[in-house]
Amino acid sequence: MTLDAQQLLETAVKAADSKKANNIVALDMQKVSLMADYFVIADAASPRQVQAIVNEIKDKVAEAGGIINRIEGVKASEWVLLDLGDVIVHIFATEDRDFYNLERLWGDAPYVDLQQWMIAE
Repeated sequence: MTLDAQQLLETAVKAADSKKANNIVALDMQKVSLMADYFVIADAASPRQVQAIVNEIKDKVAEAGGIINRIEGVKASEWVLLDLGDVIVHIFATEDRDFYNLERLWGDAPYVDLQQWMIAE
């Protein structure tokens, strides 16, 4: 069974949230870019937390039957990109997220409501 874009998005968001990723957002890229249907963007306070989030996403996507096409930036853990096909996940160190500001770069893309998948604090 392959996961559709919505299932990949949900899996990635829940995994990132379970490892306390900060400021998780998803952009609906379907009318903005041919790269992917969704971008997930989150940040973490330390390289260790970035790694924990990345590892959790990898594990949960694999458990759900998804495929990770490529992972970039793991060594430095300042900006890790996970290519899940229809979903691209960006996990940043907090200061790097502020610097690159992908939300502004892709400002034409609408936000996806993620509240249904997030653990209430």
